[in-house]
Amino acid sequence: MARPSKLTETQWEEIRKRLLAGEKAADLAREFGVSKAAISTRVSKRIETIKTVANQIVTADQALRSLSISEQRDALTLADDLKSISKNLASAARYGAATAHRLSALANSQTELVDDADPLSTSAQLKSVAMLQSLANEAAKTPLNLLAANKEEVARVNRGDADKKPLTLSDLYDD
Repeated sequence: MARPSKLTETQWEEIRKRLLAGEKAADLAREFGVSKAAISTRVSKRIETIKTVANQIVTADQALRSLSISEQRDALTLADDLKSISKNLASAARYGAATAHRLSALANSQTELVDDADPLSTSAQLKSVAMLQSLANEAAKTPLNLLAANKEEVARVNRGDADKKPLTLSDLYDD
């Protein structure tokens, strides 16, 4: 178990904000009575992520301004559509997972009806189990695909490839 921090969450937030404002970690470490390594471990990685995202926003904003007004509108509409698709996929994954869970539970309840001593006499229950489990597997495809895509994206970011071409919807769903 890790040792509790000397600083409160509010103090760590102040350090993060001051680092973003350009203050040096060594100066803040002396002021707050913690090591520079503690600051680095706790907030420096997040600071780099925040700076990367901020630079991406500035780059996107500059690219957007380089377009004509109608192209800007089209780009913003497309971005809204992509966000909507993402939200809908997340909802589909949530409902798909819930459906898969429920269908698996129903399949499991049907297995309770199978006579282990004479399974052939309960072939209707076996067919029902197979059908329900097949439907459960089908319902689980969207959530599993999204989990796999997220896992790949997290691995890409952890490898340091975050500044390379970001994943797009077509990357995730090319079959």
